[in-house]
Amino acid sequence: MKARYRYRFYPTSQQQQGLAQLFGCVRVVWNDALALCKQSDKKPSSADLQKIVITQAKNTEERAWLGDVSCVPLQQSVADLDVAFKNFFSSCKGNRKGRKVGYPKFKKRTNSQSARFRVGGFSLKGDGVYLAKIGIVNPIWSKSLPSEPSSVTVIKDCANRYFLSFVVEVQSIQVEAKNPSIGIDLGIKTFAVMSNGEKAETPGYKKLDQKVRKLQRKLARQPKDSKRRNVTRINKNRKLASAISLQGWREFRTLCEGKSEKFGREFKVISRWEPTSQICADCGFKWGKIDLSIRSVLCVSCGVEQDRDENAARNIEMVGMGHRHDLKCTRRQSKTMKGSISR
Repeated sequence: MKARYRYRFYPTSQQQQGLAQLFGCVRVVWNDALALCKQSDKKPSSADLQKIVITQAKNTEERAWLGDVSCVPLQQSVADLDVAFKNFFSSCKGNRKGRKVGYPKFKKRTNSQSARFRVGGFSLKGDGVYLAKIGIVNPIWSKSLPSEPSSVTVIKDCANRYFLSFVVEVQSIQVEAKNPSIGIDLGIKTFAVMSNGEKAETPGYKKLDQKVRKLQRKLARQPKDSKRRNVTRINKNRKLASAISLQGWREFRTLCEGKSEKFGREFKVISRWEPTSQICADCGFKWGKIDLSIRSVLCVSCGVEQDRDENAARNIEMVGMGHRHDLKCTRRQSKTMKGSISR
């Protein structure tokens, strides 16, 4: 399986200028290729796009500066656009798993910047990494690479921090499982509740949220293209604001999927319409929908008081393992019996 290893590095002022020029060229090539695709009735092939927006563009006065940077990231930018279109078409046809992928968008100068080097455009030089027409950069090796990287992406985020992201091949690790299976229920008040009773509390985002809101109000008052506005834009954290509103559920799921693949485990996501909070995990009695303010339920069928989130996590585990209670029996019971609910 493939994995990404990311390291921070601090380029020199000369390397920063070279990287800024490289990011600009990669962005222009992507936008030119995307503009051609929008103008064409049929999407041109990746080879045709590279010929037009790179090879032929270098011979014009408007795009002659494309020859000042390595051609490897420019070619990779067009290849990445081709992959983006394939993912979009597959998503439209329903052939792609996961959330729907939108139509490719133009890249902006104010967003995070990146450029990807394939083999031939970079090489490892001792503790440094050589990037074509950039030079040797020295990342902070927090951990060693498990194998030779197949590509490296140079990233500059919105806070002007630089990173190297390596794609490497890793072997699955086989370890004895502490639990044969476990169900996880995600929530707002408590981030995650496991079927074995363990809980992961939600981090406190209140103070950080207030800081983000203050910076966003300050940004809205400042005139566009001003130096102070740019400084404010670099201090604010859009990723944090997204984590506050979404609790980072999608990222948590992605991490679980990656860990499961790494350790040879099977990861399943059940349907969001499964009534995991409406059924007793012990006897299968269905008490129906309950208000979110109610945190525990007393089942009149088996007499067990169930914690709302723990009960849902246990049901998630059963559904994921392919086991279900006799729903016909629970429907028949729910018509003749009334359930009492405790807060």
